Amino acid sequence: MFNYYIYRFGKFLAQSLPLRGAYFLASLFGQIFYLLAWRDRRFVKANLRVILPGSSQAQLRKISRKVFRNFAKYLADFFRLEEIDRQFIDKNIKLENLHYFDQALARKQGVIVLTAHLGNWELGGVVMARLGYPIWAVALPHKNKKVNDFFDAQRSRQGIKVVAMGKAVRSCITEIRNNHMVALVGDRDFTEKGMVVDFFGKPTHFAEGPAALSLMTGAPIVPGFMLRNPDNSFTLRIEKPIEFTPSGNKAKDLEDLVGIYRDIFQEYIRKYPEQWYVFRRFWLDSDSAGVRGKR
Repeated sequence: MFNYYIYRFGKFLAQSLPLRGAYFLASLFGQIFYLLAWRDRRFVKANLRVILPGSSQAQLRKISRKVFRNFAKYLADFFRLEEIDRQFIDKNIKLENLHYFDQALARKQGVIVLTAHLGNWELGGVVMARLGYPIWAVALPHKNKKVNDFFDAQRSRQGIKVVAMGKAVRSCITEIRNNHMVALVGDRDFTEKGMVVDFFGKPTHFAEGPAALSLMTGAPIVPGFMLRNPDNSFTLRIEKPIEFTPSGNKAKDLEDLVGIYRDIFQEYIRKYPEQWYVFRRFWLDSDSAGVRGKR
């Protein structure tokens, strides 16, 4: 319940200030959290050490601070989603390769929009909805119902239809068959039961849901990322639809397709490590990693 009031207060502050002021306050809170949240700080540094091997301790501290600041700005943006309109998009967001979405929708097989916990995925979904794309988003429910309702209402008011992760499969299939777009964040497996893959050279559980859904329905996977620029504007960058021809061997097809978007995630996270928001232990210990799907 306490978290719910924190989020409500954060929304009040973010909406009461001009954007520059909201970012300044968010950056300040981000730095305070960096100093106080020793556990999260330790995990972020440990993850960065894997992503950026050879980096000095000073470099890791600098990037870690940016992670906390950028995540605080991400929350400020989330609290201000009501302000996103076409004028805001034209002024603050560079759109790259939207034609890939149009090409994928033209196939009439639905589209799986795949992104990571990178940049501002929530803003990306709202921008797509504002531009008229029929988008549904799969979201991990919060444990507290009030917090969950707060986040879902914030998304729904902006035109994004939300599907709870635990009930996602049937709803996703229905929307894909209606030639809608289903957005998934695919760089974390919250069940910790997914496929084990090598990610930046170390084993971790990886979400296989996007690949399984694509193989099941025939819907193309289109990766996309909403990236923060140094001046706090954004670039929504869409990648080419993943072209994949199933072999008929379900296990191999699943592994190969996961491997393709795993490589895309690696490329983006390596390029924008200060915008990857994972505040927990991400990789498995070598002695606890399984062999299923390991690449």
